Amino acid sequence: MTSTITEEIAATAARLVVEEGMEYGPAKRRAARALGRSSTRAAELPGNDLIEDEVRNYLALFCADTQPAELAALRAIAITWMERLAEFRPHLTGAVWRGTATRLNNVHLQLFCDDSKAAELALIDKGVDYDVGSIDNARGQPVDVLSIASTSRELGERITVHLSILGYDDLRGALKPDAGGRSQRGDLAALRKLMAAESA
Repeated sequence: MTSTITEEIAATAARLVVEEGMEYGPAKRRAARALGRSSTRAAELPGNDLIEDEVRNYLALFCADTQPAELAALRAIAITWMERLAEFRPHLTGAVWRGTATRLNNVHLQLFCDDSKAAELALIDKGVDYDVGSIDNARGQPVDVLSIASTSRELGERITVHLSILGYDDLRGALKPDAGGRSQRGDLAALRKLMAAESA
């Protein structure tokens, strides 16, 4: 597969990520099918770094007048829940952390605690309704995810906040940067520092 096709898949996937709020993996596969590459092997698909570069380009071209305010609103929701759940060492991850989110994205927080039920009890104590689901972590092991709805006054709608429950020992590895030297997540102090740097 030529680099041109790789770039076409990345650009098409980026449009799906921004316009439909898709995650990178499904967006890449759908983009490959749309371009007649339905048999493309996973190893031949563009990497997430390339997708993210294309997402940033798309946002700059087509969403520059709306995306910054939408991102700020999503980060405000993240801050609210990071403060409310501070005892579980919350870290923001995903598009809201990386700065590429729009109103179509959900907020992804990772909670680090020894007792996975403690977070559920905390939500119950706060009178917060939640749904329970699960995802597989990088090691293929199931991780509990608590999903809640949080109203954004700025956006005038309810935003889904996903709380992934991870063990406290996972926190050390979680803070390692990716291959490009970028952090994949950050705690409340790191988020505030990031926002201050971006607004400077």
